Amino acid sequence: MGYILDADWVINALAKKRRADEILKELSPAGVCLSIVTLGELYEGPFGTKHPQENLASLREFLTVFPVVALTDSIMERFAHIRFDLRRAGQLISDFDILVGATALEEDLTAMTFNSAHFARIPGLRLYPIAG
Repeated sequence: MGYILDADWVINALAKKRRADEILKELSPAGVCLSIVTLGELYEGPFGTKHPQENLASLREFLTVFPVVALTDSIMERFAHIRFDLRRAGQLISDFDILVGATALEEDLTAMTFNSAHFARIPGLRLYPIAG
């Protein structure tokens, strides 16, 4: 079973917070990837810093070990179904979170996020357990 990262896991791993970097090293043999959507979210961060090019280079170097999962027609259809159901239930979350969740479901991956309250709204989505 593999894992898909939410942006907050990468951010915490880079900052060496919440043991995220250590846990990623432990899980890497099982396969850890990220969505192309998460990649876009992560690339935004360095642009708000004093040294965007240096920070982009550091981010790119860190991310080289993680395969990137592209969006497919089947992922987008699952996204639309999840989004419709969440909207109807009055439980809508961000499109980026739904896309990561839809990718996890479509690719049979466990989502790694520190925002489990949002991701838990996606039926059937496996979440990596976070120790309190």
